[in-house]
Amino acid sequence: MPLPQAPTPTAAPTHAAGAPTHGLSTGMTMLFAVACGLCVANIYFAQPLIGPIALTLQLPPGLAGLIMTLTQLGYGAGLLFLVPLADVVENRKLILAAITGVVIGLVGIALSDSAATFLAATFLIGACAVAAQVLMPLASHLVHDATRGKVVGNIMAGLLAGIMLARPFSSVIASVAGWRAVFAASAVMMTVLGLVLWRALPRRIPHGSIGYARTLASLPALVLNTPLLRRRAFYQGMLFAGFQAFWTTVPLALDHEFGLGQLGIALFALAGAAGALVAPWSGHLADRGLTRPATGAAIVVAMASFGVGAVAVHYHSMAGLVLAAVLLDGAVQACNVLSMRSLYMLAPELRGRLNGVFFTLIFLCAAVASGISAALYAFHGWNALCLLGAVFALLALFLYATEFRRKALVAAA
Repeated sequence: MPLPQAPTPTAAPTHAAGAPTHGLSTGMTMLFAVACGLCVANIYFAQPLIGPIALTLQLPPGLAGLIMTLTQLGYGAGLLFLVPLADVVENRKLILAAITGVVIGLVGIALSDSAATFLAATFLIGACAVAAQVLMPLASHLVHDATRGKVVGNIMAGLLAGIMLARPFSSVIASVAGWRAVFAASAVMMTVLGLVLWRALPRRIPHGSIGYARTLASLPALVLNTPLLRRRAFYQGMLFAGFQAFWTTVPLALDHEFGLGQLGIALFALAGAAGALVAPWSGHLADRGLTRPATGAAIVVAMASFGVGAVAVHYHSMAGLVLAAVLLDGAVQACNVLSMRSLYMLAPELRGRLNGVFFTLIFLCAAVASGISAALYAFHGWNALCLLGAVFALLALFLYATEFRRKALVAAA
């Protein structure tokens, strides 16, 4: 199969300057989407396998959440220290180096024989899986403002599909060949992906770089001086914390409450992946100037999904629990696309840093949620977990309400 054609090298300086003369072809958009999905999938393979992995590693139930927490913390570290390099070094080399790190971590997990080696390798995978967050701003540099929301939405659909399909993939492979085979198979896929990207990606050398040390030193001021970044990070951080809490514990609930094995959990996760379909639609809404109402709708739907989930488990309704998963995934994905499109409309030379800080804050929230959700479910049950998720969404809704208060005050002035 022929590889998608990359933009000509002579266009790279123009792209770096933030004024693209070429869009992304359908083939290249698909490649970016697939690459983002495969990269980020690696931090979710372990989620439905927490039970068997914890048993093998002899981790008690209250500490099983560490399996996901270390991955999320690694991802946060990569977002903070590696993604800003997209504003400093040539992007293609950075992406390929990160993918190499993922492959090393995957091999380490497949060969691990202790909790320490497993957790160290999973931290490395998390840190290097941020290749997806270098690909996203690179794609944004290659498209026009008028279609940026659409393209970001399409690529984010691939990213969310990677998150959602990671669970059924790992469950099916683990049911046939054991959990180690999941990570070995992914190491092969990531190696192939690295070779394809090496051939297909355009070069992008950032213009006006201030150097790595000054770039990192600029991050606190970037947060303080960009209200939109703080607001959108809080919205997405709260919704993604609920998302992580749900998907960290729902495999345990499916086992305990419904008696499902790995195959049944895989089918449930596959059904939940339907939430990825909302990404292109939300990108269209953003391009039409409907970011504010769409954001409010996403937050409300996320909060409602936890109520649906609590009722579904109470009445042992599998259909209701699937509906809750689809609603939550769609809401989180919609808010994410809306947020990223808004941030990418700011200064092009800051996209790497904006992307890194945005997702660092989000994944710190997710790491905390992953760490406490398994213990919360173990000691207080599913209803407590749903209450936690609803509270996260409610906090986002409280901040969202201030958008209208601020608008009313400006109008009155």
